[in-house]
Amino acid sequence: MNIVNVGYDSTNYYVIGSGKDRLLVDVGWPGTLGKLLANLKRKGIELQEIRYLLATHYHPDHAGLVQELKNKGVRLIVMEGQADAIPALKQWMKPEMHYLDIDVRDNTAVTLGESRTFLAKLGIAGAIVHTPGHSDDSVTLVLDTGDAFTGDLQGESRADESSIDAVKKSWEKIRAMNTKTIHPGHGPSRPVPTA
Repeated sequence: MNIVNVGYDSTNYYVIGSGKDRLLVDVGWPGTLGKLLANLKRKGIELQEIRYLLATHYHPDHAGLVQELKNKGVRLIVMEGQADAIPALKQWMKPEMHYLDIDVRDNTAVTLGESRTFLAKLGIAGAIVHTPGHSDDSVTLVLDTGDAFTGDLQGESRADESSIDAVKKSWEKIRAMNTKTIHPGHGPSRPVPTA
């Protein structure tokens, strides 16, 4: 599977797949579309090749540009359990950020159970699983190749007392899917941590 990191400003964003049905996992702060487009160009990827966008969770550095990309023709995948987090994103935005509210009427709703079938239509073998811990709306894309895109899911040793149980269960799910490498929202890709 072709995986390209097009991240900037200390956050990773990944383009997965090839051809005209690529998937973008996460996207940057509002007002940084120029940086994203420049990184795509540097990596030889046309914006028109990105058909869908998946936000691992709705925080500004992972979903701030969503509506700007939707306005360019990229479809937003909203997983079950994420819809309520979309309007809450606005609370973190300041007027000078020029954040565009995410239109909730024209997204592609996908249940966790349907995710494998949906991804297969894009030529991607894998599934999307709910992985709370960092936030209740967090999801992880796990490819059959053993690659997992975890967003901001923290390591078990770094979880605070209020989220440790959720974090442990999320990592158990990820490990159970024979994951070998995690591609986090911040920092380098690395082997899946042991329990």
